Amino acid sequence: MKKLERTTGCGLVAEAFKGKKISLCGWVNKRRDHGGLIFVDLRDRSGVMQLVFNPEISNDAHKKAESLRSEFVVSVTGMVVDRSKENINPDMSTGALELKVDEVDILSSAETLPFILDEAEGVEEELRLRYRYLDLRRKGPREKLVMRNKIIFAMREFFMKEEFYEVETPILTKNTPEGSREFLVPSRIHHGYVYAMPQSPQLYKQLLMAAGFEKYFQVARCFRDEDLRADRQPEFTQLDVEMSFVDEEDIISVIEGLLHYTLKTACNVDVTVPFPRMLYKDAFGLYGSDKPDTRFDMTIKDFTSTFKNTELRFLQDTLKNDGKIGGFVLRDSGVTRAGIAKWENVAKGFGAKGLLWARVLEAGKLESPVSKFLPDNFIEQIEKIENKALSCGDIAFFIAGKYEKTWDQLGRLRLEVAKALNMIPKDKMNFLWVTEFPLFEYDENTKGWESVNHPFTSPQDGWENMDVSDIKSKSYDVILNGVELGGGSIRIHDADVQKKVFDLLGLDKKQMNERFGFLLEAQKYGFPPHGGIALGLDRVVMLLTGSESLREVVAFPKTQRGYDPMMNAPTHVDKELLKEYGLSLVKGKEKK
Repeated sequence: MKKLERTTGCGLVAEAFKGKKISLCGWVNKRRDHGGLIFVDLRDRSGVMQLVFNPEISNDAHKKAESLRSEFVVSVTGMVVDRSKENINPDMSTGALELKVDEVDILSSAETLPFILDEAEGVEEELRLRYRYLDLRRKGPREKLVMRNKIIFAMREFFMKEEFYEVETPILTKNTPEGSREFLVPSRIHHGYVYAMPQSPQLYKQLLMAAGFEKYFQVARCFRDEDLRADRQPEFTQLDVEMSFVDEEDIISVIEGLLHYTLKTACNVDVTVPFPRMLYKDAFGLYGSDKPDTRFDMTIKDFTSTFKNTELRFLQDTLKNDGKIGGFVLRDSGVTRAGIAKWENVAKGFGAKGLLWARVLEAGKLESPVSKFLPDNFIEQIEKIENKALSCGDIAFFIAGKYEKTWDQLGRLRLEVAKALNMIPKDKMNFLWVTEFPLFEYDENTKGWESVNHPFTSPQDGWENMDVSDIKSKSYDVILNGVELGGGSIRIHDADVQKKVFDLLGLDKKQMNERFGFLLEAQKYGFPPHGGIALGLDRVVMLLTGSESLREVVAFPKTQRGYDPMMNAPTHVDKELLKEYGLSLVKGKEKK
């Protein structure tokens, strides 16, 4: 071939091309030598097209085809023809056609791959991440990034229609410790000083409201130096939104419209709006979580009153120390005694001192390790609180302790039981708003109050006369199937209110000015009422693609140790380079 040509994509060859000469480019997916004829499946991002190399059509092309191997990159030209009826592949979009090749150029050869692409699901994840560019040649991983592209494009379309401005904010910024641990970047010009990489564009977007932009959004890169897990990466992407002259209802309405439009446009899925809502206190009380999975029942109830006269000493000690006893009922599950023992170990793994249980037998009898200490009307008491009769095989699980810890343990146990017993419908999409979070939480380590969200969150009206522990915030989280997609709040726009909140957080005037002086100053010059929200885009894509981990929907992710096996990062730095920054590093453990 005299020049590189490409008529269309491999997966886009259709009836309209039949009888025409076209050129394709791509990777050799498979090669099959049938004696006189050589068949090659050529792959590009659009799909696969079958090539036929026949020595009677082109002896030169046929000879080159003999040297082709998997993942060679080639360019071919030939005639599009029908496949024979017995060779039609209904599973391929191009399965009724093939290309009779008369010219082929080998653009790049390929050595034996470190793993077979078709068998990569069984390959260790770190090896696939080491060769992520090969892993992304597979249809599954590639399609997840294609879906990510569609989702982000649809979101941008929505905001443009709603007359928002997309504004980029800095990556190198000020260290303002108001949440998670930040990544710090030393300055070469200003020795002894550092930039911080933003946990979010929170302060900048508030300043954009001060600048009069009124409607802002950004697909923002964010950074948090935290311990990692399946739904967390050190660098991540969020959809950041802020609006002026709004209240909670305005923000919620916009986000519901966004998610409805995005799912319909990108995924062809209709979701019902408005989404259900739940107060934080109810979400935690019923599900032991601020991000409840409502796709299945089995809610948590307060059974403290049921055990008020118990002779069990550990329960009496709990009640005397203002503790509570919570539990949930697992309906006819067929769980064995060995299965119950498993859940006892799981509960202890969550920090519970133990798991009390009672199973209903025939004729209304109870089976429990502590049955002799339970009242005669125990079943009736449980039924009254459950507001539903118990049946043979039903099991009630109970945990005792301080309210917050106990309900958290019950919530986690509830999810583990439901997952193990396949109680969670896979085809449901349950959206939910959780609102009115506490404004502050007490930190036992620092013996002081901390912000539940961030220190710029507006308190509910009338907060000045409340006990600190009772103050609620103007905040809201949007949940999908037990995963927090994002959260936000109405912000403080009054400088006096902001100073009072800082004061409750233990910040003196000097600390306020050092950390947030620029924000307090902006509030002096006409600061509009405003609020916003941020959605975790990686999490959105993870849920909509049915992925198990964020790493599956990020092009080049880190491992759970925050390590990039492909780039071998983080790396050591030459001492001479460190001197330019006025730095020296303490030698740590070697990477594994």
